[in-house]
Amino acid sequence: MARTRVRFASLLALSAALALLTGCGAEAGDGTASTDGTPGQGGGKPVVVVTTSWEGAFAKAAGAEDVKVIVPQSVHHAPDYDPKPSDLAAVGKADFVLYAPFEPYAAKIKEAAGSKAKLVEVNLDNDSGKARSEVARLGKLFGTETAAAQWTASFDAEYAKLAKDVRGAWPGGQSPAVVSQVFTTWSAELAGATQVGTYGPEAVTPAQLAELSGKKPALVLDNAHMTTGTVLPDSGVKQVEIVNYPGEDLDLLPVYRNAAAALKKAMGGS
Repeated sequence: MARTRVRFASLLALSAALALLTGCGAEAGDGTASTDGTPGQGGGKPVVVVTTSWEGAFAKAAGAEDVKVIVPQSVHHAPDYDPKPSDLAAVGKADFVLYAPFEPYAAKIKEAAGSKAKLVEVNLDNDSGKARSEVARLGKLFGTETAAAQWTASFDAEYAKLAKDVRGAWPGGQSPAVVSQVFTTWSAELAGATQVGTYGPEAVTPAQLAELSGKKPALVLDNAHMTTGTVLPDSGVKQVEIVNYPGEDLDLLPVYRNAAAALKKAMGGS
C-alpha cells in the first residue's frame, strides 16, 4: 500500500502539549500507562485506541469495552489518513494502541504523543483461523480471556452456518473457480471455492491479466477498499466486491454475513 503522508513535524510540535495529558500517570512495570481503570488496577477494563474499525472489531471481540477508533469510516484508504490533535489526545490516554503493519503512522502517533501505552501490531486478516488466533492473543493481553473465548464460540457457530449456506449455492453442486485479491482470500475459503489465482495489492499488469483470464475463473473476489475497477475486463467473469472493514458498531460478524450474501448472490442463489 502507499505510505501515509503524516505531517510528522506538526506532530512533534504537539507532543509538548500532550505531555501534560500523559505525564501525570506513572508507568506500570509492564510498560503500559498506569492510569485509573487500566489492567492490574483493581480489575479495571483497558482503554484501547485503534487505528481503524478493523482493529477495533478485533479488540471488541477480544473483550475490550472502551475502544476509540482514530481513522473515520469515511476514509476509504486508511494509510493515507493524517492524524489530528484530538487523535493524539486519545492516544495519550490509552493503555493499548492497536495498528497494522501497513499503517506506519501508528508508531509516529505514539511517539509524538509521548504515550506509555503498549503498541500492539495486529494481523488484519479475516481468515477464520487467523481471526480466532488474534482474538485469543488480544484477550490474553487485555486480561479478558473469558470474553474472547465466548466470542470465539459464537463466531465458530456463525461461520459454520454461513459456510454451509454459501456452499449449498454452488452452481451444479461444484466448487467454483475464483481469483482473489490478496486480502480477500478468506472469502474464498468461506465459500469453499477453488482458488486458481491471486492478484494485488498492486493493479493487475497485462501479463497477469492474460494469466488470470487463462485460468477461466467463475468469479473475481475484489477488495472493495482497494479496487481498481474491473479486474478482468472483457472476460465476462462476475466480480464480487468483498468488504473487510466492519461498521461503526465494531462487530466483525456482519463482515462474514455480508460476504456470504454477496457470494451466494453471485453464484445464482437468492
